[in-house]
Amino acid sequence: MSALAPTAEPGLDPQEIVTRIRAALPAGEERAALHEPRFGARERAYVNDCIDTNWVSYAGAYVDRFEQALAVRSGVAHAVAVVSGTVAIQVALQVAGVKPGEEVLVPALTFVASANAVVHAGAIPHFVDADAQTLGIGVPALERHLAEACEVRPGGLFNKATGRRISAILPVHIFGHPVDMDPLLALAARYGLIVIEDATEALGSRYKDRPCGALAQAAVLSFNGNKIVTTGGGGAILTNDAALAKRLRHLTTTAKMPHRWAFIHDEVGYNFRLPNLNAALGLGQLERLDEMLVAKRRLWSRYREAFSGLAGVEVFVPPAFADSNHWLVALMLSEENKDQLEAVLTATNDTGIMTRPVWTPMHRLAMYADHPRADLPVTETLARRIINVPSSPFLAG
Repeated sequence: MSALAPTAEPGLDPQEIVTRIRAALPAGEERAALHEPRFGARERAYVNDCIDTNWVSYAGAYVDRFEQALAVRSGVAHAVAVVSGTVAIQVALQVAGVKPGEEVLVPALTFVASANAVVHAGAIPHFVDADAQTLGIGVPALERHLAEACEVRPGGLFNKATGRRISAILPVHIFGHPVDMDPLLALAARYGLIVIEDATEALGSRYKDRPCGALAQAAVLSFNGNKIVTTGGGGAILTNDAALAKRLRHLTTTAKMPHRWAFIHDEVGYNFRLPNLNAALGLGQLERLDEMLVAKRRLWSRYREAFSGLAGVEVFVPPAFADSNHWLVALMLSEENKDQLEAVLTATNDTGIMTRPVWTPMHRLAMYADHPRADLPVTETLARRIINVPSSPFLAG
């Protein structure tokens, strides 16, 4: 064995983890990706209709149909479909009122797109700690941080160290598991913070029987190829605010004024609208969401059964207030075994089972190393303990 190869401490056998993952997967499934889509006759029919009728750009009827179905599914009045979840966050922040140079509270434990979108909006990510029970923003820790590091002045909440105004908070439902939103919304209201709900991983999840995506002034979704519903690449902004939705739709369609033929634009806008082809694919997927949610819950239950009684690792279980879509199933190494992350990742991937650690925390990335942040002890330990395992709906059999 190479001196550089990861090894496991006594008591945690990576091959036993391989065996138990395989026990949860369908028999004969030699190789398993982390999360991949499957398409059926409905998706093909809708996409072929776009091709047959030549409506392939964002002016087609499937964009409207997809937006309407998304709004109904998410329990909101309006959905605006765009080309990615990243740009959805960016324009949602801008239209909601975040100004260049202001700070936005972002979990350090998230995919980099959350922080990048804040920067694209001209603002500065301010990283806050996670909660081990939800994997999302830890509200008690955030409350302590704001009381210690910030102060209320005329005009809002300000970071004492940087002097910048903190104008918004971006809670992320990690792996589809809802953040504890009620206390977070109460905290945001106390400080006058805009809340944009990052539900990019949480389509179909519910918080206290309310759909994720309908819990704040605005929310965003992602339909990347690895999401539970995919348009190939795409995203959406959800809101109950009619004026906000109208402004979002205008700004993301190059700020073009309605006219039968003239090209009149009243401000600098974005070419961010989702094409009809992608919306057609997404509509077919969305119409199968319920069956995919059932399958993903069944797969998560099989993982729980497979890992029952194994010391040193367990399947993450969201809190009782959460009904998760279980986008990505997470194994949680115990504190005593967190140094064995690489050994487990090596053993699983070597045998054809795709696993991965959670994303590198934002404050460890070079471009964000000097950004404002709270103390991040929970983020640091979770980053060494989380392993995502194959979670595609069809793996439930």
